[in-house]
Amino acid sequence: MAPGGPTIDPDDPALFAPGDMPERIVELAVGRGNSLDPPEIVRCIFDSLAAVYARTLREASALADREIDVVHIVGGGSRNGLLCQLTADAVGLRVVAGPAEATAFGNVAVQAWSSGATALSIEEMRLCIAASSTLSRFEPT
Repeated sequence: MAPGGPTIDPDDPALFAPGDMPERIVELAVGRGNSLDPPEIVRCIFDSLAAVYARTLREASALADREIDVVHIVGGGSRNGLLCQLTADAVGLRVVAGPAEATAFGNVAVQAWSSGATALSIEEMRLCIAASSTLSRFEPT
């Protein structure tokens, strides 16, 4: 069991269809007839996501035959410090979080580059985006 309590497989087909997600999470985490309160459900979700990130990272590293030394979390999840810290702990690596608007930044950068509106290379645009964003760092504990 994870430090925060029970975990689930976020890829479980029972979670695919719309519906009462908290009820489904409780059923997967502790079974029928048991319950978790709302904070425990949230912790279950975060611990489960961190665990699947760690599993996926190990698989990707093995497939690429490459060691990974840092994990980047972008988008909305980068705003959640608890999720980022749990991920750092689960993977045993530093997590760099942000930017939360990574999709929009990337879209603008690629459009500017592909239309010729900028002479910057893709790498230079990445550095520009990183320099204009506030990034947070989380070390495993």
